[in-house]
Amino acid sequence: MDLTLTTPDTLFVADNLALDFINTEYGVGDQQHDCLRDDEDVLKWLEAAGLPARHDQTDTARGLLTQARALRACARALVSAAMTGAEADPGVVNQVLEAGRPVSRVQWNGAAQAFRIEAEPRDAGSASLLWPVADALVSLVTGDRFAFVRQCEAHDCVLFFHDLSKSHRRRWCSMATCGNRMKVAAFRSRQKPQ
Repeated sequence: MDLTLTTPDTLFVADNLALDFINTEYGVGDQQHDCLRDDEDVLKWLEAAGLPARHDQTDTARGLLTQARALRACARALVSAAMTGAEADPGVVNQVLEAGRPVSRVQWNGAAQAFRIEAEPRDAGSASLLWPVADALVSLVTGDRFAFVRQCEAHDCVLFFHDLSKSHRRRWCSMATCGNRMKVAAFRSRQKPQ
């Protein structure tokens, strides 16, 4: 799998929207990095993830950073708890799900000569913008494929990914970064004279 960067510091390597959102904070110790520094960064990430967040929503999405970071922390806690069989408080996720739930309406489609259901964001507030992430998280942690959620095996990487490979033997967030580093390190340790 190739490492996908959309902005200089945004990673999309998890094969899952919710895990990619959690991965907006990565690194360990002094090398920790947060891709979400302000409301605009959150809007850019949502756009890069293919979600309907427009830059003209900046005025109506005030407080988006605070809500996004709270959702990310809660999402990380839920995924970690689900991986270990522990309990975690889903409060923030439930708040975003409730406040941001899209409004569904029946609409006539003249071209198809049939009715269809259309879902629209409730408003341009932070909960509506983040609702798809919370919805993806709920689908992930309650789905039957959660067993394939992994954390990168590199000793200095905290990224999560959804192992959708055929054999389910993926070990690293990205072969281009952690996979190569770990393979080179293993090779060098085998080449050292005894």
